[in-house]
Amino acid sequence: MKMKVRKAVFPAAGLGTRFLPATKAQPKEMLPLVDKPIIQYGVEEAVTAGCDQIIIVTGRGKQAIEDHFDVSYELEKMLEERKKTDLLQIVRDISDMIHIAYVRQKEALGLGHAVLTAREMVGNEPFAVLLADDVIDAKVPCLKQMMEVFEEVQCSVIATQVIEGPAISAYGVLKVKPADGRFNGRLYEILDLVEKPRHEDAPSNLAVIGRYILTPAVFETLADIQAGVGGELQLTDGLCKLLKKEKMYGYVFEGKRHDAGDKLGFLKATVEFALKRPDLGDQMRQYLKELKL
Repeated sequence: MKMKVRKAVFPAAGLGTRFLPATKAQPKEMLPLVDKPIIQYGVEEAVTAGCDQIIIVTGRGKQAIEDHFDVSYELEKMLEERKKTDLLQIVRDISDMIHIAYVRQKEALGLGHAVLTAREMVGNEPFAVLLADDVIDAKVPCLKQMMEVFEEVQCSVIATQVIEGPAISAYGVLKVKPADGRFNGRLYEILDLVEKPRHEDAPSNLAVIGRYILTPAVFETLADIQAGVGGELQLTDGLCKLLKKEKMYGYVFEGKRHDAGDKLGFLKATVEFALKRPDLGDQMRQYLKELKL
């Protein structure tokens, strides 16, 4: 019987230091792109892809995430009384969207540790991992594209993107071989993963992006690895170990990725998302034309 992916894990315990002072008292995942928090884009993507259980790995000071996806009786009552039905619907849609469970990562000990923290909630089944910082604008949601790949290959699938030049050294990079032209040549079998190599040492121009579909065997490999730099458990190390046990694939997704964990990337995403909005696009376009750059 084919394995199905029903659960999606969102590691959200990081401190968001790149956005200080804005993130001193609010989670970076709650910073809005136009009028929607970064993490909501990811949760909507997971729901659209068919996940019916969302697991958010939180830490101290992340209460706002739980409040955002919870019912807000006072706000709903006020909107109802003031006959603001369109806003009321938006608010209700958020809390009605999906069942969300939370697990606490007591210390921010790396992405591998965050994924491992969700082990009991995930159980013995394949699951998705989405990094909210990577907001992907795509006609078919990125995770949905990956689900179609997983459906066929039945082993771990990692989203990847071509990054040219020295910028590749900021990413995990895949060493690959083509997977027989499947999925329009977008699928590659992974031979190795290298974390942040020097440009000249990078095994390819395929960078790992914040979307993964992983088999439950990854929990064993993560539990088995040693902490690396800064006492953190690296997901890449766990994946390298998993690669020795089973096949893994890299998939070059269709769509545009915005790095909303970077200030410039966040600003670019805000502008591009605003331009796509029917209620804001024309005015935004006009404003940009008027700027004397």
